[in-house]
Amino acid sequence: MPSSKQSKAKIRVLLADDHHIVRAGIRQLLESAQDIHVIAEAGDGEEAQSLIEKHKPDVAVLDIQMPKASGIEVTRWVRSHLPEVGVLILTAYDDEPYVMAVLQAGANGYVLKTAKTEELIQAVHEVFEGKSALDPAVTQKLMSNLFKRTDKTPVEPLTDRELDVLRLAAKGFTNKAIGVQLTISDRTVQGHLAHIFAKLQAASRTEAVMRGVSLGLISQSTGKILEEE
Repeated sequence: MPSSKQSKAKIRVLLADDHHIVRAGIRQLLESAQDIHVIAEAGDGEEAQSLIEKHKPDVAVLDIQMPKASGIEVTRWVRSHLPEVGVLILTAYDDEPYVMAVLQAGANGYVLKTAKTEELIQAVHEVFEGKSALDPAVTQKLMSNLFKRTDKTPVEPLTDRELDVLRLAAKGFTNKAIGVQLTISDRTVQGHLAHIFAKLQAASRTEAVMRGVSLGLISQSTGKILEEE
């Protein structure tokens, strides 16, 4: 995310959930942080799209299951129309198909409704800063499933330079920072990442890092992962 965003007084959040009482509770939790302001609430997916288009929030906090359009559909719409808006999914579902569908749709984060207040607030901050925010319980489950998979499907080997890029991406470096470290342009970094995504059959930086860990290409201590393109 552009650094200019970080200079704003408050993070502008749109909240979408089809249960009014749940929205009220989440709003109260979010606004307990002095730098977060919920600018609008939506009760279904279509209303969420309309309000996102109108208000252009910094972060849209979306439930998955909503009438008229799911959180996954809204995420795809945001990525197509307003890619600068961060998307954080807040849901009760920790099933891998949901998580993978959300990540492939382009969400920046996935937090469970069982998360603590400080974890939810931290996730909003991380999405606002352009980072990925995965609930620790979800991350653990995904990693466990990845390691359990018996499909040792051979993948095209990464080059030494692609491995360097993947390791730095796993540590949370932006494309520009990776370029500085490797003395290459950020556009070249972007090209390496595209090749990595294709070879690892990954749709996002997060998925590529997790795939790289599962294949033993990089260390499991991934740190923060930025979803910068």
